Amino acid sequence: MQTNESNMKIMLNKVPEVTIFFWIIKILCTTVGETFADFLNFNLGFGLANTTILMGIAFFIFLFFQFRATKYVPAIYWITVVLISVFGTLVTDNLTDNVGVRLEVSTAVFSVLLGLTFLFWFLSEKTLSIHSIYTRKREVFYWLTILFTFALGTAVGDLYSEQLGLGYLKTGITVIVIIAIIYLAYKFLKLDAVLAFWIAYILTRPLGASLGDLLSQPKVNGGIGLGTTTTSVIFLVAILAIIVFLAVTKIDTTKGNAAEINETKGNKKNVLIQTVVVLIIFLGVGIGGYVGLSNAASQSATTTLAGQLTDFINIENSMLNHVNSNNFTAAKNDADNLEHQWDAAESKLRKIDGTTWTKIDGTFDIVLASVRSSSPDASKCKSVITNSLSVLNGANKSVTKTASQNTLVGNLTDFVNIENDMLKDVNSNNFTAAKQKADQLEHNWDVSEPKLRKIDGTTWTKIDGTLDVVLASVRSGSPDAGQCKSAINKSLSVINAANK
Repeated sequence: MQTNESNMKIMLNKVPEVTIFFWIIKILCTTVGETFADFLNFNLGFGLANTTILMGIAFFIFLFFQFRATKYVPAIYWITVVLISVFGTLVTDNLTDNVGVRLEVSTAVFSVLLGLTFLFWFLSEKTLSIHSIYTRKREVFYWLTILFTFALGTAVGDLYSEQLGLGYLKTGITVIVIIAIIYLAYKFLKLDAVLAFWIAYILTRPLGASLGDLLSQPKVNGGIGLGTTTTSVIFLVAILAIIVFLAVTKIDTTKGNAAEINETKGNKKNVLIQTVVVLIIFLGVGIGGYVGLSNAASQSATTTLAGQLTDFINIENSMLNHVNSNNFTAAKNDADNLEHQWDAAESKLRKIDGTTWTKIDGTFDIVLASVRSSSPDASKCKSVITNSLSVLNGANKSVTKTASQNTLVGNLTDFVNIENDMLKDVNSNNFTAAKQKADQLEHNWDVSEPKLRKIDGTTWTKIDGTLDVVLASVRSGSPDAGQCKSAINKSLSVINAANK
C-alpha cells in the first residue's frame, strides 16, 4: 500500500527534477521574459498596460493547462514559467511607472507577500519542497510563490541597478557572487536544501534581467546591441531546444521521493535557525547597500529637477524634428539615446523628486513605444513627444532662486520650443505658420528682456543677435528654406548652450 501511494505521488508530481538544465532554462526564461516584454511594449508599440493585459491572459491560459495536466509536461510547465516571468515583471513595472509606487515600497510589499506565502504553505503542508507538488493546494502555493519571486526580483533588481545606479552588469555580477556563496554554504556548511533552492530561485530573476539588458541594449547604453527582437529570438530558440531535449530524454522527470525525504529529514529547529540567520544577513547587506548607494547618489543632489532636464528636452526636440521629416531611423536613434541618458540619470533625478520623475518616466515609455513601433505613426509620435515635452518643460523651468539670479540656465526653454516649432514649419514649407512663430518669438523675447538681460547681459546680447537673423530670414518676402534652417539651427545651438 505504501509503495502504491508513493508511486501515485511520483506520477502526479507536477514540477521537474532540479538538474543543471533546470537552472539553465530558468535563467533563459527570465531573460526572455525581460526582453520579450520590451519587444511587445516598445518595438510593437503595445504600451505597458496593453502588454501586461496580453501577457496576463496568455499566462492564465497556460496556467489552466498546467493545472489540468496530471503530471509534469515540459512544454506546458516551461511555457508557463516564461509567461509568469513576463507577467510578474510587468506587475512591478506597472506599479512603478503607471501607479507611481516607489521601488522601495514594492520591494517591501512583495517581500512580505512572499514570506506570508511561504509561511502559510509550510503551516498547511509541512514542507516547501518543490518535489512534493502532487496536490492542487500545493500547486497553488507553488505558482503563487513563483509569481511573487519574479515580482520581488524585478523590484530588487530595478532598485539597485537603475534607481541606485549600480548598473546591470554590476548587479548581475553581485547576484552571481551571492548565488555562488549560497551554493558553497549548501555544499560545505550544510545549508538546508529547500532554503538554498528558494534563495537561488529568487536571485536568478535579477541575474536573467541583467543578462537580457546586457545583450539587448544598444552599445551607447553599455550593452552589446543585439536588440530585444534578436535577443528574444535567440533565447526562445534555446528554450525550445532544451524543452524538446527534456521531453525526449525525460532526464528531468522526478525519479522518486528521495529528494523530498532528504530535504525534510533534517532537524526542523536547525532549519529555522538557518532561515533566521539568512534573513538577518540579507536584510543587513541589503539595507546597508541601499543606504550606501543612496548616500552616494544624493551627494550631488539639489532640491528640484529645475534646470536638470534640458538634455532630455533637446533629445526629444531632435526626435520631433526627425519625425517631422519622416526620418524614423534617426528618431529611433534619438529614442535609444533618450532611454540611455534617462536610465543613467535615474539614481540622481529620482532621489531629488520621485513623484515628478515617475510622471516624466511614464511619458517617456509612451514616446519610446510609439517611435520604436515597427510601423510608427507620425501623427501619434508627434502627439506623444509634444505631450512629453510639455511635462518636461513644466518641471524644468521652475529654476531655483540662486540659479535664476546668476545664469540663464532653465530660463530659455520656451524660446527653444518656439524655434523648434518654427523649424518644423520650415521643414514642411509652411512659412505662414513659421512667420506666426516668429511673431510669437519676438513678442516673448521682448517681454522677457528686462529679466534676462539683467541676469546675463553678454549672453542675452549674443542670443538676441541670432534671433534677429532668424526673424529676418523667416519674414523675408521670398524666404529661402535652406537659409531659414541654417539660421534657426545656429540660434538653437546658442540658446541650448546657455540653457543647460
